[in-house]
Amino acid sequence: MSGNYGEKIRNFLSESRRVLLVTKKPSWKEYKLAAKITGLGMVIIGLIGLLITVIGYLITGTGL
Repeated sequence: MSGNYGEKIRNFLSESRRVLLVTKKPSWKEYKLAAKITGLGMVIIGLIGLLITVIGYLITGTGL
């Protein structure tokens, strides 16, 4: 059984090395775009949470 784990670990390391060789450092423009998209996603998720909380408050009439 332990031989199977060793093979899985070697396979994982080989795949990880292959991925790292293909990746590249993003340009400043790409980094800023990714940061903007991430920030927008966080704001949208926060607004959805706020909306759910307000709806729950309006339905039950109780606070947190």
